[in-house]
Amino acid sequence: MFTIITGSQFGDEGKGKIVDLMAGQYDLIVRFQGGDNAGHTVVVNGKKYKLHLTPSGVLFDARLLIGPGTVMNPQTLAKELDTLEEDGTLVDEKKLGIDAKTSIIMPYHVELDGLRESARTEKIGTTKRGIGYAYIDKVARDELQMADLADETQLRKRLEELRPIKEAQIESMGGDPHIMEDETWILQYIELGRRFAPYITDVSHEINTALDAGKNVLAEGAQGAFLDVIHGTQKFVTSSSCIAGSACANLGVGPTRVDEVMGIVKAYITRVGEGPLPTELLDSTGDQIQKAGGEFGTTTGRPRRCGWFDLPLVKKSVALNGYTHIALTKLDVLSNIHPLRVCTAYELDGMRLDYPPESTSDLARCKPVYEDVPGWDEDLTGILNMNDLPPAAREYVDKLESLLGVPFRYISVGPGREQTFIK
Repeated sequence: MFTIITGSQFGDEGKGKIVDLMAGQYDLIVRFQGGDNAGHTVVVNGKKYKLHLTPSGVLFDARLLIGPGTVMNPQTLAKELDTLEEDGTLVDEKKLGIDAKTSIIMPYHVELDGLRESARTEKIGTTKRGIGYAYIDKVARDELQMADLADETQLRKRLEELRPIKEAQIESMGGDPHIMEDETWILQYIELGRRFAPYITDVSHEINTALDAGKNVLAEGAQGAFLDVIHGTQKFVTSSSCIAGSACANLGVGPTRVDEVMGIVKAYITRVGEGPLPTELLDSTGDQIQKAGGEFGTTTGRPRRCGWFDLPLVKKSVALNGYTHIALTKLDVLSNIHPLRVCTAYELDGMRLDYPPESTSDLARCKPVYEDVPGWDEDLTGILNMNDLPPAAREYVDKLESLLGVPFRYISVGPGREQTFIK
């Protein structure tokens, strides 16, 4: 069985928690796009694990893979694996594989990213971790791959080829081009290449071989549908394709092998950084949701903007991803809010829209059309099944499921693994 999991909104929907919940059913868990600009938080027995590159199933016996569609900062991965080992979880080459074609984020990518964002008159909210410039180099055929990192001779040769290009870019943007000659980081990357050389694998071959043998594979996405570089709210997007179809292209697995696509949907909506958010709450209710939901970025710590559930956006996400099932997260955060509101449509220039406009600037001008629904006061964090939810909470879940037309499989009422139940 081949399952793909993606976020249905602007990221931060709780994908890591759901992957962790499902991981025990899978033999391989694979990351297919993004970089360490993503963050997955997994809470087990009260202990919190913040992961940026390591697939969320690290706490299970599954084989973990980082696919060639990702961009990897080896410094970040090394720190992450060291932290996991200190906590008693060893992630060696038997546990984790990294595709030979995975792009490597270099220090000059981080430098360029910061310079470009500083120069923008209208910020896009980049994490300044070099993700975008690593993807630019992939498309321009100027990337350094995992196989290059593991070969000192090849690494130095490629850096020498790229040095004049990168020096000119950095200098033109007002930076210090001498970073390209800094032997300190070059030696550090050579050492990282030695460390991760045993991890190199062919991810496409591993996945297809596993599927041929009847094994279960879970492909884990980062960010969310509306941060997709093609289908998202350009220019306020990430630099990779976040929707389910990109898992096939990025991993080298044919689309006919996909059995299930799971969408992660937050019971409200949040967004980190700039860009349109039609239902954004700039009031005490927004503050209440932000506080109750702990809505601060795993990677950056930035506060997340919060808003009411946006049906038109999630309807488009269903179309973009082809979800077979949905996991609804953070239902507990909406306790003690009366009434709750669901955005069922937009108004734009006197017209009613049931589906988001293509233009990002038009989306920013959309006014939400709300339907009020009853709230509830009960604490949901200890509830273990659907029948024990307060009537209003059950009605809210059923309403969203009916509006989206996709069956809900999981309901989450807290950060812990045990705080999610099957609907």
